[in-house]
Amino acid sequence: MQFAEIPGLPETKEKLINAVKYNHLAHALLFHGPEGSANLTLALALATFLYCENRSETDSCGVCSSCQRMKRLVMPDLNFAFPVIAKEKEDEEDEEKTDVLTSWRKFAGSQPYGNVHDFIYFNGFEKKQLNISKASARKIIQALSLMSFEGGYKIMLIWAPEFLHPSAANALLKIIEEPPAKTLFMLVSSQADQLLTTILSRTQKILVRAFTDEEIRLHLVESGLCESKAAEQVAMLADGNLREAYRMIDQVEDLQVTQIRNWFRLCVAKDLKEIFDLADKFHKEPKEAQKSLMMTGLAVTREILLKNLDLDQLLRTTEVDRDFIDKISKNVLTEDHAMKLYDSFNQAHYHLERNGNAKMIFTDLSMTLLVMMSKKK
Repeated sequence: MQFAEIPGLPETKEKLINAVKYNHLAHALLFHGPEGSANLTLALALATFLYCENRSETDSCGVCSSCQRMKRLVMPDLNFAFPVIAKEKEDEEDEEKTDVLTSWRKFAGSQPYGNVHDFIYFNGFEKKQLNISKASARKIIQALSLMSFEGGYKIMLIWAPEFLHPSAANALLKIIEEPPAKTLFMLVSSQADQLLTTILSRTQKILVRAFTDEEIRLHLVESGLCESKAAEQVAMLADGNLREAYRMIDQVEDLQVTQIRNWFRLCVAKDLKEIFDLADKFHKEPKEAQKSLMMTGLAVTREILLKNLDLDQLLRTTEVDRDFIDKISKNVLTEDHAMKLYDSFNQAHYHLERNGNAKMIFTDLSMTLLVMMSKKK
């Protein structure tokens, strides 16, 4: 992973490169940002930059032996720790260690902006409890106590450190605070607030912001993933989350506001038969199409709220869709309704991602819409 492969974020990249250049790199870094941000990719790009044999002033070369090995995440001095299935007996952990590590490397290579739930589905860990155990902490300490294979940095990248068992976190406190020479900890998290304060206090925070719409749009177009018009729509709905943007690309046709418009009209008309039929169809859609519809609903709700606040200059929808937004915000949904609707779509998306029953979620959301639209306050 090179810095150039990460869309935008010039200020964060410059900060990391300067830290290396002027020898100000802390021994424990916490890369934290919202879901779908570049927290993992920045950590990997920094590791590649540190190991590169011919790095420039701004990036790794991408062609040397070290860079090639970093693409496969097989550098001998780069170690990983991540949540795995909690074992009843600690000695059971060694049995699948190699396979899980190989699987994590494949996951990180194919879904670098994925979250823990993606990792769970990638490995078929559904309905299993994951953590980073005390036994894993001992292995981390043991790995870092060995000499560097190639004489450079020994790096321990801990992905999703919020899954550290309290006993594991406590076991790592001393080595994080006083690591061996040329040892670097990289903690990568989207939920830094769940980490122990004792861990937080021993790290230098690298705040990774969400991507801008323009950064996502340019990335999708320049990568050849979709055309400019589709990329603009995806970027708007992704709301800075590159993970969601990737997932939406295959669902571009389903992202049209037309679906939401027809759904809202059925709720206004209180057409229960059609609503229940729509719930059946929704239940049969792929999971990502279901979640994409919720994201579209969130985007429409945003437009309604902006219209109610007379902030037309911030509206992003097309002329046809804007006519719908204008009518529904004027005659059906008020500012208060929009806020409640935003919460409802967010909650529905949350439950869908956690394998809730899609038909029940859609029906419940439809009833919420129907009640809101029955009376305008």
